[in-house]
Amino acid sequence: MNRLQERYQKEVVPALQKAFNYRNVMQVPRIQKVVVNIGLGEAIANPKAVEAAVADLTTITGQKPVLNKARKSISNFKLRAGVTIGAKVTLRGYRMWAFLDRLMNIALPRVRDFRGVSPDSFDGRGNYTLGLRDQLIFPEIEYDKIDKLRGMEITIVTTAGNDEHAREMLRFLGMPFRKEA
Repeated sequence: MNRLQERYQKEVVPALQKAFNYRNVMQVPRIQKVVVNIGLGEAIANPKAVEAAVADLTTITGQKPVLNKARKSISNFKLRAGVTIGAKVTLRGYRMWAFLDRLMNIALPRVRDFRGVSPDSFDGRGNYTLGLRDQLIFPEIEYDKIDKLRGMEITIVTTAGNDEHAREMLRFLGMPFRKEA
């Protein structure tokens, strides 16, 4: 069992039960999955970008990504239907907990001028999305071997009914939220 998962079960669940008066352990919000997504708009002009992004995503998550293809052709963007425009990985179980642990404790503190992540990036249903500017904050990525800095989106999908409960759960887990002034 991962140490973050252990912390969730031993510390976070009782704290959330007390904070929100949950009578049953099954009412406490859980993290269902984590989706890591890289948009590859430049893949239209540079097909090698897809291979590099897939390699980076595989290295970061430990799982092979699924390629997303364009559904429609859009002439203004020089985009044709069926062209690969993104890559995503859905993490569940042990890999999800290991990735979250690395993200919160190793990667995010490595961001330059880091003051915390926005506490307002919830979607209204208890899911949190975090955008990163580059993949270099992950220690697995070697600076010399990347061809281009690529941003990514990390979505944490929870069973929480609203944003407040999900925010508290992530705060108890150790997500470094920015202090509002």
